[in-house]
Amino acid sequence: MAEFNIMQDKLSNAQIAWRAAQDIEDGSYVNLGIGFPEMIAKFQPEGRDVTYHTENGVLGFGQAPKEGEEDWDLINAGKKPITLKPGAAFFHHADSFAMVRGGHLDLAVLGAYQVAQNGDLANWRVGTKGVPAVGGAMDLVHGAKRVAVVTDHVTKDGGPKLVERCTFPLTGVGCVTQVYTSLAVIDIKNGRFILREKVPGLSMDALQAVTEATLHIEGDVVDLIVPEELA
Repeated sequence: MAEFNIMQDKLSNAQIAWRAAQDIEDGSYVNLGIGFPEMIAKFQPEGRDVTYHTENGVLGFGQAPKEGEEDWDLINAGKKPITLKPGAAFFHHADSFAMVRGGHLDLAVLGAYQVAQNGDLANWRVGTKGVPAVGGAMDLVHGAKRVAVVTDHVTKDGGPKLVERCTFPLTGVGCVTQVYTSLAVIDIKNGRFILREKVPGLSMDALQAVTEATLHIEGDVVDLIVPEELA
């Protein structure tokens, strides 16, 4: 059997998004962060009812429209075209953030530059690079009842993104409870990373080598199985 190559054999973004979608509970109200997290909506399990919220003032949007069928009056916070489900609602931007800050969202899923073992999140700026301000992510991470992250396990140069302490400007403090990466599914509990799943063929030593903070094990660690066609 060929040795596992972390940079070549890791999961694709679509596979990470698929895995995260499987854990979204039926009946949930969910905000998906701009960019990569938006992909999760494509993989909502059949028969599961999830209501998606976007900060610019829509509740209950559906799949992206087919190319050529876009209505550019209907967009999400990432300026991407959306469709509407029956019962969808529009509201003022301020009302949208009142929903967020009032604790009415069950889940927010965001991307990350770094996640610390205590649940701190950095996802908006790296040194001089990044958007000018943290924006609505700051409200989401402390307004939603639960915060999950989808991310590559390592940086483009192979450095760790799951760290002991964030070195980039923070989006939120102690807010993340679960991380879905290209190599593993990890819970954050009592200031520790708890490994739940890892991709088949990857050893614990190899996974720990690309994770700055210690990975702890509570119970069985199962294989992280995703559809191969999404690679």
